[in-house]
Amino acid sequence: MSKPADHLTALFEGAVRRRGPGVEIVDPQKLQSPAMDGLVRAAVFGSEADREAARWLLWELGQASGVRPASIHDIYLARGRGECGGFTVPAINVRMMSYDTARAVFRAAIGRKAGTILLEIARSEIAYTDQRPAEYVAVLIGAALREGYDLPLFIQGDHCQVNQKKYAADPANEVGEVKKLILEEVGAGFYNIDVDTSTLVDLSHETLPEQQRLNYEHAAEITATIREAEPSGVTVSVGAEIGEVGMKNSTVLELHAFMTGYHKALAGLGDGSYVGISKISVQTGTSHGGIVLPDGSIAEVKLDLEALESLSQVARDSYGLAGAVQHGASTLPSNAFGNFSRIETAEIHLATNFQNIVYDHPALPSELRNRVLAWLDENALGDRKEGDTEEQFHYRARKRAIGQFKREFWDLDPTVRDAIAGDLEQTFDFLFEQLGIGETDALVRRLVDPPLLHHRDLTTVTVSAVDDPDAGE
Repeated sequence: MSKPADHLTALFEGAVRRRGPGVEIVDPQKLQSPAMDGLVRAAVFGSEADREAARWLLWELGQASGVRPASIHDIYLARGRGECGGFTVPAINVRMMSYDTARAVFRAAIGRKAGTILLEIARSEIAYTDQRPAEYVAVLIGAALREGYDLPLFIQGDHCQVNQKKYAADPANEVGEVKKLILEEVGAGFYNIDVDTSTLVDLSHETLPEQQRLNYEHAAEITATIREAEPSGVTVSVGAEIGEVGMKNSTVLELHAFMTGYHKALAGLGDGSYVGISKISVQTGTSHGGIVLPDGSIAEVKLDLEALESLSQVARDSYGLAGAVQHGASTLPSNAFGNFSRIETAEIHLATNFQNIVYDHPALPSELRNRVLAWLDENALGDRKEGDTEEQFHYRARKRAIGQFKREFWDLDPTVRDAIAGDLEQTFDFLFEQLGIGETDALVRRLVDPPLLHHRDLTTVTVSAVDDPDAGE
């Protein structure tokens, strides 16, 4: 009797065989063929049975070839000890044309011998891009295999954020919703999680510890949940945040107040042995997507590099963390990116500009672009602010259309897809060079050794994501 995935393994013409709970790869070169395109498509758009079978096969192919979801935790702790540095890890939000975008990432990475790359999706993005965690992991694994990338994959749940308004109405339920999403992510192979309870910072209190109290208490609580859920042999890299992006700039004193409270709160949970965070997100002048001017262009950002450098240094010296994380960086001018590795920023988050490259690409059919704008005019009016020009509204809202038009972007003519992917690859290559992550493949091979985990051993959890417009790059 045939098994559910047999017709999918047959795509590779004998190069892949089922073996026990996994697979054996007889001819790795066959993975870098159009057969992989068909397998990934089945994982996204196939029938329910085909989707599950394709995701199983992609996971097992990754396990057999070394392209395994992994945690960057050990690299970040090594950086906290001063054993490595001089680079900034890009955390790339893959929103649209995900397979083509991820393939472009991996081509650029192979060319630079870059391994310290995070691929991520935020709580809000899961909803408006129509990408659940299990699908996201499958697409990234398939893209890596298609390009011959052979390093572990650092897949991250970005902005697992508590919504302040919903928290005010029902604290336990809102924190519970974030926990459920994280359990789905970890169960799917997200072994890097950004916990964002910075929305609960209350500046009305007189003292910094009181301002940060809800932030650090819930960050510790969610950290404990992650530790209870992580697979054997995996220490999930957990990040926390002390200042909400787009709000006031963070200070070293706030960092101390948060970390002191966080460590105390975490020590009081369970048997007191939970591993803590490995990085800290801060605010130093950026905003998600940038500030949109009336003509649709982006205002110049006044980034406080001195504050970012100080926060990173204190995070390493005082708490053994990798350093500070900068969100909302993709729309910075090109001459800004070289500063991050120079001042030893641990990680920067990049999203909107890659979306912009797709939407604004000259090869994109104008008919499709116009239909996207028409859909926004009917369905995204909640994003329109008083006084907005059409350009401001469309720029801010067009991410809402990604899920609605997901299949149409996937089905673009190959020449159009190749043109867009080529420009994305050039952008990734530039960023990897500026951020200093070339040659970090050796660091990954030395410090990261993810265990073999068969798909049957994953803890599958499915919940509905909350589309929070304030929780994304």
